Formats: sequence, C-alpha cells, structure tokens
Amino acid sequence: MSISEFELTDSVMYVKGIGPRKAELLKKLNIVTKYDLLTHYPRTYENHSTLTKIRDVPEGETVLVIGRLSGITSREVRGLTIINAILSDETGSIKLTWFNQKYLLTKLKTGMRLLIVGKAKFDRWADGLAISQIQSFTILDADEEPTLGIVPVYASTASITQGTFRTAMKSLLTKMPPLKEILPQEILTTQNLMPLDRAMRAVHFPKSFSELDEARRRLAFDELFLIQCGLMLIKRQTQDERLGISHRKDGALVKAALAKLPFDLTGDQKKVFRAVSKDMEDKLPMRRLIQGDVGSGKTVIALLALVKTVESGLQGAFMAPTEILANQHYEKFSALLGGLGIRVGLLSAKVTRTKKLREEAYRQIAAQEVDIVIGTHALIQEGVTFARLGLVVTDEQHRFGVNQRSTLEKKSDLMPDMLVMTATPIPRTMTLTVYGDLDVSLIKELPPGRKPITTTVKTMRSRKKVYEFVRAEIMAGRQAYVVCPLIERSESERLADIEPAEETFDMLSRGIFRDVPCALLHGRMNPRDKEAIMEKFRDGETKLLVATTVIEVGVDVPNACVMVIEHAERFGLAQLHQLRGRVGRGSEESHCILLSDSKASAAQTRLETMETTNDGFKLAEEDLKLRGPGQFFGEAQHGLPDLKIADVFRDVEVLLQARDAAEKFVTDDENLNYFASLRENLALAYGDKFNQIVAN
Repeated sequence: MSISEFELTDSVMYVKGIGPRKAELLKKLNIVTKYDLLTHYPRTYENHSTLTKIRDVPEGETVLVIGRLSGITSREVRGLTIINAILSDETGSIKLTWFNQKYLLTKLKTGMRLLIVGKAKFDRWADGLAISQIQSFTILDADEEPTLGIVPVYASTASITQGTFRTAMKSLLTKMPPLKEILPQEILTTQNLMPLDRAMRAVHFPKSFSELDEARRRLAFDELFLIQCGLMLIKRQTQDERLGISHRKDGALVKAALAKLPFDLTGDQKKVFRAVSKDMEDKLPMRRLIQGDVGSGKTVIALLALVKTVESGLQGAFMAPTEILANQHYEKFSALLGGLGIRVGLLSAKVTRTKKLREEAYRQIAAQEVDIVIGTHALIQEGVTFARLGLVVTDEQHRFGVNQRSTLEKKSDLMPDMLVMTATPIPRTMTLTVYGDLDVSLIKELPPGRKPITTTVKTMRSRKKVYEFVRAEIMAGRQAYVVCPLIERSESERLADIEPAEETFDMLSRGIFRDVPCALLHGRMNPRDKEAIMEKFRDGETKLLVATTVIEVGVDVPNACVMVIEHAERFGLAQLHQLRGRVGRGSEESHCILLSDSKASAAQTRLETMETTNDGFKLAEEDLKLRGPGQFFGEAQHGLPDLKIADVFRDVEVLLQARDAAEKFVTDDENLNYFASLRENLALAYGDKFNQIVAN
C-alpha cells in the first residue's frame, strides 16, 4: 500500500457519496482521508444470505426482512421507553418493538426502508407475531439494493447509515487500483499470507467466512509487523554507539547504598539490578522496562541505578506521575542517600511556582550542583538543562507518553540510559506491542514479611457492618481508606444510587466516625491542599481518608491496613488492583472490601477475580479478556498507534510471528531497499506517531 497508489492521502470527499457534510461527520470517527476510510474495518459481520418475506416469518428463528416503516409510536412504562412501529412489504406487515432506545425516535421516520435482523415471537397485543428481539437494523437508501451474503457492519454515528458506509467502500474499492505488496516475498511465503490487495477487498466484502479469516490474519500481521518495525527502528536509531554512555562498574558508593537499605534485596530484585548494571556499563544506551506488581520493590532498583550513575560522575533524573509521589520519593531518597554525600533535588510545581526558586533550581541542575533530580512533568519544562545527564527513570510509565520520555532524554548533550517502571502488570503480548523498543525485566517476588491482602466482596446491605469493622481497626491503632468513584453528583448521576466522595465523607465523618480524625482527598483540590492532607495521613494524624482514585498511584502509608471501595463495579480490574495495593505495605494483616450491588455478569466476574487472586499478572490477563485490547490500550499506550484490526489477545500467535519477522527484517542489511517503502507506510498508517523514523 503505497502513498503514490491512488492518492490514498486525498480527502475522503473524493469518494462517491461523501460530500462536505458527511466528511465533517466522518471526522468524528477519525476518518479524514481515503486511507482512513479504507482502514475503517468492519466491527462485525452479519450473515444476510437469505431474505424472508414478512408473511413467511417463523416464530423463534433469526430472520432477515426488508420493508417500509409506518405507525411509529412510543410510550413510557415504569421509566422504560417502548417504541413500536409497523414494517410492511408486498406480502404483509409485522410489528417491531424496541426497548429503552429513546434515541431512535429521532432516527426512525415514516416511509423509511429498513433491513431488520431479529427474532419474532407471539405478541398478544398484536394478536400475532412481532419482532421484539431486534439484533440489528440498517436504514436503506430509497433505491439501495441490499447486499446479500456476509455484510459488513461498521462503527458509525447516528448521522451516517451503514448504507452510506457500504456504498462509499464499494466505490473506493472499485476505483482503487491493485495495492502493491509491502512485504518481501520471503515473508509472504514463510507466513502463508493472502495477497494484500485481495485481503483488503475481502475484509470489507468477504465471499465466505474462511476468506474473511484469512484476510483478517493478513491485515493483522501487516499492522503488527509495521508497529514492531517502527519500534525496532526507534531502538536502532537511539542505540547509537557514538552517543551512548558507558557507566563504571559498581563501586564503593553502590555498595554503601546497598548497606544502608533497611532490608535485603529479593532474588528477583538482585537479578533485575544485575541486568540494569550490565546495560548501564554497555556502550549502547540502556532502554529497559521494569514490570513489577504493586509493592514488589521497583523503586529500590531505580535508586541503586541512580547511585551508579552518580558514581560515574553523572546526574540522574527521576520523573514521577504525581506531586505526592515525587515528594514521597524525594523524602526517601534524601534520607537514604544524604549520608553518602549524594545531593538530591526536587523539581515540582511547588518549586517552580515562584520565579526565584525556579531559577535557582534550574541553575543548580545546569551547574551539576545536584546529583539526582526528582520531579513531575516539571522536569521536561523549557529551561531545564542538565550538565551531564547519565540516567533517566520514569515511574508509572503508562502515565507518560513516548514523546515525554523522549523530551527528557534530550535535556543533556549526552544520550542518557533510560529505565522505565510500571506497577500495572501487562501480559507479555501487550508488552511486546506497547513496549517493543524496550528490554523487559520482571519482579514477581514480593519482599519478605508482606502478608497477602484479604479481599472480600460485600453487598451494600452489609455497609453498616463493614464500617463497624473499619472503626474497630482504627480503634486498634490502624488507618483506613474509603475510595469512591465520583467526586460529586453530576446532573447525569442525580437519580443514581451512587454516593460520591463528598457525600460519603459527610456521612461517615458526621456518623460512625464522628470522633475519628477524617479527611477528604480528590483530584480537583489544589496541589498544596492535597499535599497537606496526605502529609497528615502519612504522619498518622488523620485516621480515615475518603478519596477518589487520586490515591491510585504511589501513596505509601504502611499503617493503612483497610480499604473499602464503594461501588466497586465502576472500576476495572487493573484499577482495583492498583487501589488495593495502597494497603498491605506494612507487617499487619490487611483487608480490601469491595462494596457492590451490581447484577451485571461482567462486573461480578471482575469482583470474584479480585477475591481469588492477588497476582497482578493474572489479573491483567483477565482484564484483557473482559475489557478487550481497545480499552486496555487506551490506558496503557499514551501516544503509541491504535490497533485497527489486530487483537493482541486473540492474535497472540500472529503477534509473535510478526515480531520475529520484523526483528529479522530490520537487522538484515539486505532489506535496506525496503526501508523507504516501510517508512512511507509507517507515515501513511500512523502519521507523526513514528515521525522520528520517517524523518531519518
């Protein structure tokens, strides 16, 4: 698929049936060019092989019928909107019923031609059959002939019909010349891949489901192959021997830092630090991801790596996602390293708020009067320059984009080593896709003395008993969190039976905990207030903290042994696991109580999974199964390309094959002839996501 082929970068308005108004509507679906339209793959398919006349509709079987709409009515029954209409063809009429889809009142019009897929059952009000289990419907244009066979169904908006999509796609494919292959023949043969042009046409209008499977596999392979090549080219470009730093071997300073630790490293920690040390001593820039479950001790590895860079006469930077976490790391690092003569600095919103403090901090960093700088996004602000930056550490990597990581790397004339960390366990397939330019280390072993967190699911009827238990724990000298999904009740939540954080705080602090020091913490508070509230909780002055997910990342209070999560069904598995990780950080037995009345099967499965395992990696696999890769990528990716057709859970085998092929392709100099085409296709598919590759 080349840019020069059929001018795929042209506006979608050049496609028959799409004028300025529809082009504007398509922008909402991120469809701007012909290429965007071509790669707007169907979200599902319907088997429209046989049309049934209305008089021949059987009871209880899925049928496909076409007719004109009339008699549209609606009524409210106990808060439920019921829409009825009549569908007629030349053989008769049948009643249609939609439940609780009020938006259809503005979409359905008398005289409209509809293609309905659904099941009919006896309706005593109609005294006959009615289609009340409508699986899908398509609005047909006045003279549109329905496509029989396997029909694509596209993600759309209320203003663009499936008919519009299918007509536009047919027009585009009819006028489009055969697509040129982008893969070498050797890969096509080895992987037994369908030709690209046939695959692109078949994925939109397949002749059979077997052809569709083959087409999907080819396009998924291409997508994963391109991303892997892009990530490997980034890695290849950044690992330039002329720019890399070769750190010294571990010396007296690293040994002194190890001796000052109040605990021994676990086996996993020792193994990972050996890998990090080896990378840092190499001439090539280190690009390593440390994945560790909540509380596994990743930060200790970062601290030792930063000491190693200081011992080599260089500076280190540690970027944390929140002000609270940056302050916490600063306090811990200062306490541990101060006696070793290592100068630790803090660069956060509090420091950069005033011009005098900001300029002095910038001066000290540029003059190498600070050895390790800990900060938030303030580290990548204009004006921050390091004298000799040897190592960059980013904590909770999924909260920073690739571009932010790159910006921090460029804060010095040197090419620093890069260590990134995440406490969000990611299945291997996701790691290969999202962090394909990084080497990966895992810490699965928890430090000794950590007791498993007991997790239980309770209904809202048990709420009183739950809070009596929390009170007993506080009276015994411990602290507790209460986590709420909302800060305040919005207009859309007025009638929902969900108490937001503000209401929950009022209820608890004036009720069962009226004689207990309580505090409220949420994301809309200004940084100074949040910092003061957290400081009091860390110091033990506050016993009960009612909060939103602002506490999800990095709050470390060993005496906090109980967490109650209100309306736990509103959270994903990964988020629940992150929240749960705020307790169980000391030697006391800890509890996480999930309150929920949800009857939804997906929510119940999530909560039951939380009860049965504390293993974040198992939970990540389950989360991927339950929520799908789209949402997972939305949280984990931050700046990497979206997958349009590949599914990293379903396509594990394809991903591994594509990665293997990409690795051989990029490292084989005989493939240099293909690189121009590869860059062209990366630019076409992902725009500026891989601009570094396209530009070089």
